[in-house]
Amino acid sequence: MVGPRFPRVHIHYRRPPDRITLYRQDMIHEDGHVKVTLARNLVLSGPVLVDGEVVLESGSDVLWFTYPGAWHDIGRFHLADGRFTGIYANVLTPCIFQPGHDWETTDLFLDLWIPIRGGPPQILDEEELRLAEEAGAISPHLARQARAEVARLLRQWEVGAWPPPEVHAWTRERALAAYPRS
Repeated sequence: MVGPRFPRVHIHYRRPPDRITLYRQDMIHEDGHVKVTLARNLVLSGPVLVDGEVVLESGSDVLWFTYPGAWHDIGRFHLADGRFTGIYANVLTPCIFQPGHDWETTDLFLDLWIPIRGGPPQILDEEELRLAEEAGAISPHLARQARAEVARLLRQWEVGAWPPPEVHAWTRERALAAYPRS
């Protein structure tokens, strides 16, 4: 049952230069600090790979952590069988929260990946950002902002301050237990 406690969120996700995708997710937690949404049973055109390893596939669930005013959101990725694969930070413009649970944001191409097997975060899609900037699909100002956000997150990771504690606390199992549509 999606209702006042679990509203359906509509995320209007712009990917420069001109692609807009609508994502529908269910809010499972909200406080003044973070909004946690659950994307269930994803349908993807193909698996998402990092270093040749599948980290997300059709049938998977993702928990998303959206921080008001932040230049990134964070996803806890799983495989279709529920296995946790890692933490993904998507660098984007701060989300604009519209009435009726409509959100708007623009992808800034760069991502960070922290695999479950450990090791330092990997910066993803640097070439995509460079090409988008060269093509004029993203302004030099936004490209600098994206690079600065990745650098800031890496500095925080190095001192153990990122990802935030709620990203570890909200496991898939906890989300499904709190979610009446499971």
